[in-house]
Amino acid sequence: MAEKELKAGHPPATNGYTRSDEEAQTAEAEKLRVKKRKRLTFFIIFMVSQIVIGIVIGLTIMKVKNPKFRVRSATFETFNVATSSFNMTMNAELGVKNPNFGPYKYRNTTVEFYYGVTLVGTAIVPKSKAGLLKTKKFNVAVNLIAPPSLQSDTKLASDISFGLLPLSSQSKLSGKVELMLIMKKKKSTQMSCIMNVNIKTQQLQDVMCN
Repeated sequence: MAEKELKAGHPPATNGYTRSDEEAQTAEAEKLRVKKRKRLTFFIIFMVSQIVIGIVIGLTIMKVKNPKFRVRSATFETFNVATSSFNMTMNAELGVKNPNFGPYKYRNTTVEFYYGVTLVGTAIVPKSKAGLLKTKKFNVAVNLIAPPSLQSDTKLASDISFGLLPLSSQSKLSGKVELMLIMKKKKSTQMSCIMNVNIKTQQLQDVMCN
């Protein structure tokens, strides 16, 4: 009888996990789920940021723009002007502006100077390059000479008498823009400038380029 009472005082043994073990397992599983969600969130954020960076690079850095080629200023070494003729040696400063995120390597070319539609001088531009987001400045010498066909031009005589000799310059510059050391894209630009030679001050002024 006493043995039965002793056995009755102890709860029967059970198989499996206790409640505390089950709670610990549930908490651990929840931690794993939270970690997975965090990793997935970080992965999504990383991928979105890479897409955004790619779009920005595509719209800015990888977008190739046309360089600009123009006459900036000039000085004169010789300056001979008569009633209806001229003979000058001009030292012109030219500029190649590169708006791209990579160097612009251009080939040699020729700049032509006109009075009206008459060619009065040429300048040779050697091949070179303009650095990324920089303007390459350089000087070229050009002899500006009125050909015999202009000596009877009454407009030339009028312009010289007025004191301003209108000129224009034209050229085409061709080359390649190099991006990230792996991509090269061909780009060319046109020079189209107008200017005045002030006969009294012997200076180039009113330079305007498209």
